[in-house]
Amino acid sequence: MKIVSIVGNKNSGKTSLTTKLIRELTKRGYNVASVKHSHHNIEMDKPNTDTWRHKQAGANLVVGIGSTTFFNVKEEYDLNRILYLLKHLGNFDFVIIEGFKKYNYPKIATSPEIVDEYTIKEVNPFEADYEMINELADLIEEKGHDIVDTLFLDNCGYNNGEEIAHEIRNGNIKTDELDDVHSYLSVNDKVIGLNRFVSDYIKQTLVGIINSLHTKEYGVDTVDKIEVLINDKEKIDSAIKKSDIIINGEKIEINEFVKSIVANSIIGIVKSLQTNEKAKNIQIDIENIENNDIYNANVSLIINDEIIKINAFVKGILKESIFGILKTLHIDDEIKDVKIDVEIE
Repeated sequence: MKIVSIVGNKNSGKTSLTTKLIRELTKRGYNVASVKHSHHNIEMDKPNTDTWRHKQAGANLVVGIGSTTFFNVKEEYDLNRILYLLKHLGNFDFVIIEGFKKYNYPKIATSPEIVDEYTIKEVNPFEADYEMINELADLIEEKGHDIVDTLFLDNCGYNNGEEIAHEIRNGNIKTDELDDVHSYLSVNDKVIGLNRFVSDYIKQTLVGIINSLHTKEYGVDTVDKIEVLINDKEKIDSAIKKSDIIINGEKIEINEFVKSIVANSIIGIVKSLQTNEKAKNIQIDIENIENNDIYNANVSLIINDEIIKINAFVKGILKESIFGILKTLHIDDEIKDVKIDVEIE
């Protein structure tokens, strides 16, 4: 998803330019979304309609569904929150924003005094002919980029999304060079950046868990997109003392970040089992793996040196979750047995 904003003073031609760019990008076959910022209250509903009456009665969110769908919310959302939600609503290629000049997305300015470090082009919309619109659409294709905090590029010399976005605007990095991120995360309505490893880890783990479920019973034959919402008010405070992965009897060298990911994932699984005793040591053994196929493999869970009885479903979750971890680590050798050993202070 590539994002560009059209910014300028009032009556400077922003809307005219925005609609022309949307039309051109759509003509090129792209799926386009738009976001409009206003300093006034925006009311898309009409007085005395049923949905209008719902809002007047005090509903904080009103959804109208017919040949189209609209949302009416009594709250001004942060732009990045909106952009994140758009990822749930459709597979949009481009998001054209009108306004929001204080945000750090590539900007096409319609007023000279609005130009800043994020501006990729200053134009006069009232002189916009086909050639100008075509050139601007090319520029948007080249320099538009996703939500800033989701931008990652291995070994690029830049360690955050803001720096990568700066290099994209300057033409030093192309968006097709960026890491292919499969997973997006929001915590407390804030978008959290995920590098390739964490993105792949979340993807592989969730896909593994879902493979254990009978999704066909719900009309899902193939998994194309996964959305998870977790409301968690529990405070988790577990200091990790050790986190080891042993494959075919040999300990795999992993850095502290990966150790933390693995350990916290295992701790999360164990917490879901609601065992009475606080776990100090967790060990998961998967044995008799043939041809990297875990379906018939044996799995055991040991907490504080005690074997825990688990049903077939939980065994499936454990096996799929562990193999989700291993797929992320790109283990080349054939895996015959796996042991995960986590100690908690």
